[in-house]
Amino acid sequence: MSTHYDVIIIGSGAGGGTLAWKLAPTGKRILLLERGDYLPREPDNWRPRAVHVEEKYHTTEQWTDKDGTRFRPGTGYWVGGNTKVYGAALVRLRPRDFGEVVHHGGVAPAWPIGYDELEPYYTQAEHLYEVHGTRGEDPTDGPASAPYRFPAVSHEPRLQQLHDDLTRLGHHPFHLPVGVRLDESNPRTSACIRCATCDSYPCLLRAKSDAEVLCVEPALAHPNVTLLTNAYVERLETDGPGRRVTAVQVSRAGGAERYSADLVVVACGAVNSAALLLRSATERHPHGLANASGVVGRHYMAHTNSMFLAISRDENPSQFTKTFGLNDFYFGDRDWEYPMGSIQSLFKMDPETLAAGAPRLVPGMTLELMARHSLDLWVMSEDLPDPQNRVTLDADGGIRLSYTPNNLEGHRRLVKRLKGLLRQIGCEDHLLPLSLHIAKQLPVAGVGHQNGTIRFGRDPRSSALDVFCKSHELDNLYVVDASFFPSCGATNPSLTIMANALRVGDHLVERMG
Repeated sequence: MSTHYDVIIIGSGAGGGTLAWKLAPTGKRILLLERGDYLPREPDNWRPRAVHVEEKYHTTEQWTDKDGTRFRPGTGYWVGGNTKVYGAALVRLRPRDFGEVVHHGGVAPAWPIGYDELEPYYTQAEHLYEVHGTRGEDPTDGPASAPYRFPAVSHEPRLQQLHDDLTRLGHHPFHLPVGVRLDESNPRTSACIRCATCDSYPCLLRAKSDAEVLCVEPALAHPNVTLLTNAYVERLETDGPGRRVTAVQVSRAGGAERYSADLVVVACGAVNSAALLLRSATERHPHGLANASGVVGRHYMAHTNSMFLAISRDENPSQFTKTFGLNDFYFGDRDWEYPMGSIQSLFKMDPETLAAGAPRLVPGMTLELMARHSLDLWVMSEDLPDPQNRVTLDADGGIRLSYTPNNLEGHRRLVKRLKGLLRQIGCEDHLLPLSLHIAKQLPVAGVGHQNGTIRFGRDPRSSALDVFCKSHELDNLYVVDASFFPSCGATNPSLTIMANALRVGDHLVERMG
């Protein structure tokens, strides 16, 4: 096998996999390095105990938090990255998110590019990842250059009732844009069967719009693209002046390997990408590569996320539930001028998952009864880029993720507002012995929305990357995962990662000629 390529891409998820797809038709020699393997297709893909209790598809490695306590992060290393187990909610940032936004807890800084610059790539990413949706339902949506190629996924009856009840109250629920390979007009031949094991589960039917199925595999159909699995990148080497990455050091199958490329693209996820640059420190770059500004590893964000269970008077027999969204309080409320966030439907809870989460049970209520009557929702608010929320390396080279939640008042109010709405539509008493709302905020191990550790910008003094996500300091080093985010809004980051990878891909195609 040759050791020199035109492009090396490290990581095969939403950023790296999408970029590999974009560059594959150029004929340039591309090496895609993935530290994990292919996620196995097996019955456990659909078993709640395996997915939620045993966390079978998460890494077993240990990180430490700001206090030195070890924890197992909720992330996995697979071909396709975390898109193998994501909920496939593929939502754009709002146009206002690209400007400076004042929150109750501080300020979300402006991006160095605007919504208009990313919009064509949002459309391309929506088409590539087969997103189903309807334009115009969500009043916070930005303009789009084309409609969705696939119609919105219909609500099952209980979620349609929720949608109708909130509409009756004057709100604007919408069909959540989701990436699934579903043909509701022809269910017999549809890849997706609308099962209850999509959000947070691997798809046994390969019907989820993940980076492996839609990007990596099509890229590998080109003879110029090579994928190496179980290839852990130890560090990046640089030339004497420290202006170029000259080699990628890889640990694979118990041995050391070394590869080089004209261009090197890092897409390991915001935590691991920052850790790789920090591990690659040299005499010229004593604090890590691309880190003259000191921002590498800093400004970690992951959203403030809560899993919200509402027990309804009506049973909820829904299977495929990832169809509902509400953004009416995204930028505030009638008595609150600051942003609050978004509300989405979540996977349908089952008794085993409820038992693992160990919520306080209502007396006389069984887990089976709770699961039958639950409306399962996801409440997401923006956290702000605090430089003390950061990725560093411990003395043994392990990852330390220091994080203190911030900007919490908007999230608290959003949860309270949601409770009030649900009380108005019968999610409180009647058939059940007690009213019950459970809101459980995700701990530091919940890194599914990780972003912000290698921010891009126009000023090298306050950013690590330029507007095309190239290191200010190294001419051939790029980063295309969510590390580049200077702020994160209150939407799922995946579509923005994908769109930006396509945008950077256009830049690289032009650069390579």
